[in-house]
Amino acid sequence: MQTGGSHAPAIPEITPKELKARLDRKDPIVLLDVRELHEAAIADLPEIGQLRIPMRELPARVGELDPAAELIIYCRSGARSGRATLDLQAAGFTRVFNLQGGMLKWRQDVDPSVRAY
Repeated sequence: MQTGGSHAPAIPEITPKELKARLDRKDPIVLLDVRELHEAAIADLPEIGQLRIPMRELPARVGELDPAAELIIYCRSGARSGRATLDLQAAGFTRVFNLQGGMLKWRQDVDPSVRAY
């Protein structure tokens, strides 16, 4: 394991509060949920027609994504979506952002009515 982080690529992130403001403004963004499908039934972000591609399926389904779109990727805690953000950057996507802290941070900072799991 490397320490110091100087070789680790930076993951571009958006905070839950920033995302909420963008959703309220109806900015042209695409939400990408990389959780397992059953997780969305437990707790989810406001519905804007997000794409649901589980992390394990992302490599095979990357063609379903528009490289020109601004993608905000989320999961439960931000770990899977952070990895997906890096993977998509490596695939040539330039407008990808990880939802910092995922659904847990969204619940903490924006909507406490969202179920924790």
